[in-house]
Amino acid sequence: MEQLPQLRQKIDEIDREIVRLYEQRMEVAEKVADYKRSVGRAVLDKERENQKIAAVKSLASTQFNAQGVEALFGQLMSISRMRQYTLIAQTQKEPFGFTENPQTTSKDTKVVFAGVKGAYGQQAMEGYFGTEIDSFDVPTFKEAVAAVSSGQAEYGVLPIENSSTGSITDVYDLLSANDNYIVGEYILNIEHALLGYPGAKIEDIRTVYSHPQGLLQCRKFLGSHDWKSISLENTAIAAKKVLDDKDVTQAAVASIRAARYYGLEILAEKINDINNNATRFIIIKHAKQYKKNSDKISICFELPHKTGSLYHILAHFIFNGLNMSSIESRPIRGMKWQYRFFIDVEGNLADPAVINALTGVMAETEKFRILGNYLSAKQTDAQYVKSV
Repeated sequence: MEQLPQLRQKIDEIDREIVRLYEQRMEVAEKVADYKRSVGRAVLDKERENQKIAAVKSLASTQFNAQGVEALFGQLMSISRMRQYTLIAQTQKEPFGFTENPQTTSKDTKVVFAGVKGAYGQQAMEGYFGTEIDSFDVPTFKEAVAAVSSGQAEYGVLPIENSSTGSITDVYDLLSANDNYIVGEYILNIEHALLGYPGAKIEDIRTVYSHPQGLLQCRKFLGSHDWKSISLENTAIAAKKVLDDKDVTQAAVASIRAARYYGLEILAEKINDINNNATRFIIIKHAKQYKKNSDKISICFELPHKTGSLYHILAHFIFNGLNMSSIESRPIRGMKWQYRFFIDVEGNLADPAVINALTGVMAETEKFRILGNYLSAKQTDAQYVKSV
């Protein structure tokens, strides 16, 4: 029986030969890229790859080895494509149709947010833009997106994620269905309060209104009382309803700012389940624009429901050394068990590594869209909270 050192020496020799052949294969792949680029052919040729996989599997002596060969050559082809995408991406002059824009605003800049006065969306808007703008509100996220799409507003402010309850799925669906783009984000600290009609006491309350996220973020507090919870479009809309109905048995989960705006009684403060509760808002615009110092990219795409399809797409980010900060999936309406993926990745559209990765992802996915390249939020609403 051969000893372990001799066996390892044989493996080392085989590995050196594998590396030599790998580099030889990549040289040929680069020539293939040059040819495809010259004649305008796509990098991915699925029929050719399927034929190649079947051919090399047939060379294996056992079923186990055939499965290993399939995995090995699948990875080899993926790496080969990524190299070809790199060479093709070097010829791109403008990053995916986006133009650099400094994003200046003035008192005439129109900005829309969802809700009514006193909403968290208004706080996020003022935290991002300041108060020297021409702002207005609409009842729903859909109407805010429509206002930006139609040009009624230049910018829109939408919540997309909460630190304690996760994604706001309606906004993800609206992003994929409308031709608007993310140009910024803002993180707002959220401290919910229980608001009642003037003169009401906490023992009077029977019904509580709020946005579904507001109710979810205060489950422990609300669950400790025998109250009925009803969802409305917005936390500030809930506060306005309490004022309009003049009913001491009703309360709203909303901000202290909303209480002061509508003259409501603050029955309890800081009722959210998690102390460091925060919501990430996105700023949208009907234009493919990004700042020179933008450091975060959002994309979405669809994939066939096949083993390894998402793995091969994520490999483009790994291969190019890009950090993926978020991934979400949403079911595609009318297609059972088919999903649309939303990914956030660090980088700028002008970076060569980003261009390489997105060129590959775009070529190997369906309905690929770059949703925006923007400056990631590193601020909170602390300076605003001090002033209310």
